[in-house]
Amino acid sequence: MIVGATELISRVTGPGSLSDTPGRFDIHGTDLGFIWDAGPGADGRPRCLVMFGDTYGQGWGPAGAGPSSANWRKNVLLSSTDTDFTDGLQFDAAVTRNGQRSASQLISSLPKPVEHTVIPNSGITVHGVHYVHWMSVLSWLGPGRWRTSHAGLAVSVDDGLTWHKRRPLWWNPSGRNRFQIGCFAADADWVYLFGTTNGRYGPAYLSRVRPAEITSGPYTYFDGQGWVGSRRRARPVLSGNVGELSVMPHERYGWLAMHLDETRGEILLRQAPAVTGPWTEGVPVATFAQYPGLYGGFIHPWTVGADDPAIYWTMSRWGDYDVFWMRTELSG
Repeated sequence: MIVGATELISRVTGPGSLSDTPGRFDIHGTDLGFIWDAGPGADGRPRCLVMFGDTYGQGWGPAGAGPSSANWRKNVLLSSTDTDFTDGLQFDAAVTRNGQRSASQLISSLPKPVEHTVIPNSGITVHGVHYVHWMSVLSWLGPGRWRTSHAGLAVSVDDGLTWHKRRPLWWNPSGRNRFQIGCFAADADWVYLFGTTNGRYGPAYLSRVRPAEITSGPYTYFDGQGWVGSRRRARPVLSGNVGELSVMPHERYGWLAMHLDETRGEILLRQAPAVTGPWTEGVPVATFAQYPGLYGGFIHPWTVGADDPAIYWTMSRWGDYDVFWMRTELSG
């Protein structure tokens, strides 16, 4: 696989965004924006769901997250049926409550100091049920570093209107639990969950579970040779410093993974013949020199077909505290 040029196409959120998220959903500043195929909507059209992290409305800024008085929501969910990615990603609606205009927080959180925020990491839909992996952040420790108390799953059985926390929970008393940041992927037989420790420094590990058993298990873990029941025996499948992660199968190129490498200041695109690897070291598709404060990197699942000459993906920038629509050419 040859990775070609990358271009920034447009804003996904914030002032000047294609969907006018400030005016329609009171989303002036937000980040992440991971995307998953959620199956057909009520009108029968194919649809994706897009979830964002800490989100701020009127009064946001001037840079970075905050202030909390600006209608702070710790996660929000939008839907999209857009199939023309050349100009950006358009949204149809946001999940709201009580007749409000603004997008609502859906995954609950406790007040500080018990819990600083609840950040969503990845989503998947199986047999009409939506699942999101989230982490409970206790405190921020500096660039690319934070401490979580645990991570878990949130489940929606009413098409995203309400979400309830369910097991399994990945507790983090030592600060070194390997599944605090999670990333879902799937094939015909398994749902996979990649995981890293809290923060952006360290490799990614891999677990799997049957689709019908996401909230019950058992999860098994890849130890470098096969699948075992002990999480402690898991061995890295993605080496290096893996930040926010997006993984999915590609009809031509096997498996693709995109993630931030905080040390290198780059968002990397990596390839493997199988979900367990071996994974390439990765090609930079965006750098800090080009886009200061970049992070994230989430591939749109509808752009991984055999005939697609490019992938489209979302990138966050800390200073803007908004999400941008990116295109990277692929060939070979």
